[in-house]
Amino acid sequence: MEFAALAAWVLAATAGGYLLIKWLTSGGRGTKVTRFPVLVVIGHPLAAVIGLCVWIGYLATGRGAFAWVAFAALLVVILQGFMLLTRWLVGGGGRHARGRDQTFPAAAVAFHGVIAVTTFVLVFLTAMEVSRT
Repeated sequence: MEFAALAAWVLAATAGGYLLIKWLTSGGRGTKVTRFPVLVVIGHPLAAVIGLCVWIGYLATGRGAFAWVAFAALLVVILQGFMLLTRWLVGGGGRHARGRDQTFPAAAVAFHGVIAVTTFVLVFLTAMEVSRT
């Protein structure tokens, strides 16, 4: 299960990287009114990469504390991702519907979200399992 979580995390990171590149090549935060606050856009992938590194530390050492720290990092990542998702969804017609953020392909956003939730569940189940032993 722990290597399935790693694979899911890498897939989520790949899809997220694609979305970040799409956002940056479309001008990023080029308008005054944007749906994506820069701190969240930077913090979301940064927390995910830090969490992934901690998860790899768990895989290398087998120490349960690493699994729980990685899970905590995922909580931050999921909250930030949910913030980005809701702002993207609202952008269909609200005041945040301007500019570059409309170029995101819905399929990539959905794939990223589904894989992220899968990662979250797998990491949680692994951390619970490690805690029992």
